[in-house]
Amino acid sequence: MIQVRKMTMAVAVIALLGLASCSKSNKNNNTTGTQTTTGSYIDNSQPLTGYVSGTMKAGETYTLGGDIIVPAGDTLLMQSGVTLKIGGKYDITVKGSFISLGTQSAPNYITPGTTHQDNAFSSIAAALTSDPAFSGEWMGINCDTTCKLFVMKWTHLEFGGATFSSAPVAGTSAGTASWLILFQNINGVFDLEDSWIYGSADDAVRVTYGDINIMRNTFEKNGSNTGESVNIKSGTVGDIAYNVFIGSATNGTKLSNAGATAVEANVHVYNNTYVDCGYRQSSTSGHGGSINLEKEGEAYIYNNLIVNCKVGMRIVNTADTSNAHYGNTSFYGDSASVTGEFYSVGDVTHPQTTDLPLPSSYLPQNYVLGASYDGTVVIGANNPEFTGFALPNTNFRNVNNAAGFNFHLSSNSPAIGKGYTSFSPLAKVAVNASYGATEITQPGSDIGAYQSNGTGNKH
Repeated sequence: MIQVRKMTMAVAVIALLGLASCSKSNKNNNTTGTQTTTGSYIDNSQPLTGYVSGTMKAGETYTLGGDIIVPAGDTLLMQSGVTLKIGGKYDITVKGSFISLGTQSAPNYITPGTTHQDNAFSSIAAALTSDPAFSGEWMGINCDTTCKLFVMKWTHLEFGGATFSSAPVAGTSAGTASWLILFQNINGVFDLEDSWIYGSADDAVRVTYGDINIMRNTFEKNGSNTGESVNIKSGTVGDIAYNVFIGSATNGTKLSNAGATAVEANVHVYNNTYVDCGYRQSSTSGHGGSINLEKEGEAYIYNNLIVNCKVGMRIVNTADTSNAHYGNTSFYGDSASVTGEFYSVGDVTHPQTTDLPLPSSYLPQNYVLGASYDGTVVIGANNPEFTGFALPNTNFRNVNNAAGFNFHLSSNSPAIGKGYTSFSPLAKVAVNASYGATEITQPGSDIGAYQSNGTGNKH
């Protein structure tokens, strides 16, 4: 069993300081306030193709006219209010660094511009046939092993998953569906926060190595008939917190030490909200839903809200179970098939007395880990009382978008005050307005991504 831990934030801080030293602040006419720049402003009079680095100017629109490459040692930086329109099935390869600095008032867009189809479908087959979210319209942002820094804040990243005709970087393969983001530098920094990740044919985000901070994002419609919203592999250490996952094909969050580097995958997954996940997965092996921990991965998993997901908490016997700590999970289901998988059948998830509903209220007295059980008695129990998402909902398999809904908790929600706060984030990414995390949000006293004190997810 691998027990090696990541050392310190020193490598991350060096990377941030090195990049900051070659940047400057600059006033511009498109927005108020100071904007970070690096290199020269990029000309947007012609579609971009080939080698590209420098700064996309605030408020401007750029078009991707072919594959682009950010060279090693260079940076592509997007100021706030930038739209990067994807003009075809192109790829962004990052050998250097990539930074998108959208803001709450002026978010960035990286999108083909396709219209969202945010409605409940009549069936999964209908969704897969007619929803462009699953069609794979471009090949995403593929970071090579030389990419030391990826930062994305307040950015709409949409409609990825086109099939690679050739592999742009290590870790990809011709003939397979792309991911919206691939990051893979074991000494690198990956920060994704306050962004909207919409639509993909397979995984939306895959991190195979690196220090991570994935916080306060909204993940919608990720994966067609396979794929996770966030797929973590060996060598990845950090935090995944305050995210909303809705309509993921398989899991919202998969944590695995697959690849078995000297650094064991170790992630703190807390205060996330998972809704209607796991139903487009074509596999019948029993996995797919909300949180999946397997293959010698270790984790702290607390304060997560799981609603109408195909499978609830799933701790596989191959996980580093001696270093798997979890609890304070709130489950809700509108079908016996859902409530009968709050604790995944066939695995070793230990029911916790801090979970809601109380496990002893529906599990048999002689319950054996991984055994099937009858969850009929808790159908519709423990309603989280969202302020803008009606439950019960028997059409949960076909609702996979967040638009038009509000997942804040109402004042009478049973999830309020049930969180566990006596642990700390791993906080592997340095706090820096431009080159790191805006904020490492601490564990919250309410279960789920939205806190009654106003902290947590801002969408």
